[in-house]
Amino acid sequence: MIYTYGCSDEPSQASLDFDEVRLMGTGQSTVLSQHFIQSFAPGEITPEKALEVGVELADKLLHGEYQYFLAVHTDTDHIHVHCIFNNTNQFSGRTFETLENRKSDPSAAKLLRFSDEICRKHHLSVIEDHRSTKGMSHYEWSMEQINLSWKAKLKHTIDQVVKVSDSFEDFLKKCAVFGVLAEYNPNHKIDLKFMLAEQKERNPRAKMTRAKTLGWNYETKQITERIEKMKFYADYTPRIKIIRTASEKFLQSKGLTNWADRQNMKEASKAMNELAKHGMTADEVHQAAQIAFVHRMELMDELKFINVQLKEIDEQTALITQLQKYKPIHDRLKTLTGKAKKKFLDDCRYELDEYQKAAKKLKKWYTDGVLPTLDLLERKKTALIQERSEKDMQFKAADEESKSLSKSAHTLEKFLENSQERNEEEQRRKKKKNGDLE
Repeated sequence: MIYTYGCSDEPSQASLDFDEVRLMGTGQSTVLSQHFIQSFAPGEITPEKALEVGVELADKLLHGEYQYFLAVHTDTDHIHVHCIFNNTNQFSGRTFETLENRKSDPSAAKLLRFSDEICRKHHLSVIEDHRSTKGMSHYEWSMEQINLSWKAKLKHTIDQVVKVSDSFEDFLKKCAVFGVLAEYNPNHKIDLKFMLAEQKERNPRAKMTRAKTLGWNYETKQITERIEKMKFYADYTPRIKIIRTASEKFLQSKGLTNWADRQNMKEASKAMNELAKHGMTADEVHQAAQIAFVHRMELMDELKFINVQLKEIDEQTALITQLQKYKPIHDRLKTLTGKAKKKFLDDCRYELDEYQKAAKKLKKWYTDGVLPTLDLLERKKTALIQERSEKDMQFKAADEESKSLSKSAHTLEKFLENSQERNEEEQRRKKKKNGDLE
């Protein structure tokens, strides 16, 4: 379903209609048109109603001053509206960003506010906290509300595959067994992508999700490290003090055996006390030790990621400082022409190069060119340092719990093994002695 304002309903002709207005305008912007998407929760709206709501939003935002082409899409589980509008005002000739992007009320925030107001008026659901759902479609958000977020489910499933994998290659093979489609190409910058098989079945045109989108912990390097850590846990045996009493020297000395038994009972009692402290039985301790180890690993990964973020903030701070230092020179260059510009370029080549280097490096973090203030970066750094301090305390507690439970589990296991081994050896000796007497 399509609705247009001030232009043809044929896309190719609509583009020409946009160009005609643009040619009459100031022509200063390289942006030809603007685009927004309005999504609705699955099953709560018809295409006709979506068109009505979309037109109302476009009219409220654009005040009838910009041409627009609006289309309703029904090709996914959730109906959504695409609106492309001319960036040039058809009356004043000025660009949308010039007229609308006021710092006091940015157009993006205004669009969200208008959409929420209109949806509430039509008794449609809205996302109450947009900050917590940045980058999330309305479909994902609505699934999150009923604890069925496909991203959360995908991450949980990947976590299960990591636990049973022997290597990264084994992980890729086992993903299919767990219902995860994995696409790995080490030659690409975006080397790893995932998707739930059920998601693909539901929507054949659904796209794979980049590992980075799921979080730092789901990128190739981190998954490989997590697998190695799980293998380490599987092979890890803590030092324990259970004494083997099935050997010849103990079986021939009752006094020595009694002493060893007392020592072993002390160690077993300590282990049982540790289990009682955690409210668990001997049958549960191995699983609890593994869970504690996994939690310890997760905290270690979180600490590593915080350090990566802190390093990036320091790098960004230095680059923005450099950019601000040379910005007056860069701005001065834009005001010059002819010989004056050439001379200025020659005189300030170093400063201009440093400005461009900083701008290029910052582009990898801020592709839209909107940079944070140094004050904001400092506040982020302070918050991350505080978070790191809290995580470090949690890590130390988890590390202690993991080691304690693992030691208790192995102590009880070896205590029982020793008892069984000695009983078997004593029975063997007894049978041999009876045989000799016969």
